[in-house]
Amino acid sequence: DWSSDVCSSDLGHAIECRINSEDPAQNFMPSSGKITALHQPGGPGVRIDSHIYQGYDMPPYYDSLLAKLIVNGRNRTEALARLRRALAEYTVEGVSTTIPFHRALIDEENFIAGRFNTDYVASTPLDLNANSPAPSQE
Repeated sequence: DWSSDVCSSDLGHAIECRINSEDPAQNFMPSSGKITALHQPGGPGVRIDSHIYQGYDMPPYYDSLLAKLIVNGRNRTEALARLRRALAEYTVEGVSTTIPFHRALIDEENFIAGRFNTDYVASTPLDLNANSPAPSQE
């Protein structure tokens, strides 16, 4: 049975986050402007599919997708750990992004346990500032 093979722990676990130029604190309102700083994470089990670069002008007229962050691991726990690290390293300045939303989501206990449905985002309050990296001390 193909579906049981897909669920097999031998295949590991993958999670994708869509990094959009939207403000999750403002009901995911689109955000346009110039990307003034950019650092996209990498490392084992981390992949970025993106077209953006520092200096890129995000137009207000099209899809707000900036990047897809995909992580994989031997199991959900390892994939979540890799995602947590990648999101902590991810920097996009100049436009609002969904990165704070993803940082908050991956530490929510029901998400960690895999207990969610299509109404999850609308019904689960998240603290978008709880997992923000500390500001740099320059």
